Amino acid sequence: QVQLVESGGGLVQAGGSLRLSCAASGRTFSSYAMGWFRQAPGREREFVAAISRSGGSTQYADSAKGRFTISRDKAKNTLYLQMNSLKPEDTAVYYCAADARQFGTSRATESYDYWGQGTQVTVSS
Repeated sequence: QVQLVESGGGLVQAGGSLRLSCAASGRTFSSYAMGWFRQAPGREREFVAAISRSGGSTQYADSAKGRFTISRDKAKNTLYLQMNSLKPEDTAVYYCAADARQFGTSRATESYDYWGQGTQVTVSS
């Protein structure tokens, strides 16, 4: 098993930046493909970005392309999401997730086995 703890959320003005972190503990971090998802009030959880076990492959939602960057640091057992040019519609709770079966990337929530508790991101206009 792996435990995931997100941090780095907060309140930011439109056009600003935030970097989310997801600290992993337990089983070897490199054993998991990782992803970021988000959920706004009244909406379903949606895919944001994913990264393969090796870090060599990434995938983004159309809404995140060109603005967000997913990365992972094996030495620190940490997943990151750098978010630039934030918009009010990016406001949501952001979750990191770990996939024990995938070597590549997946945008499907059902692919992921473990989830963090989430961190709130609020973008003001």
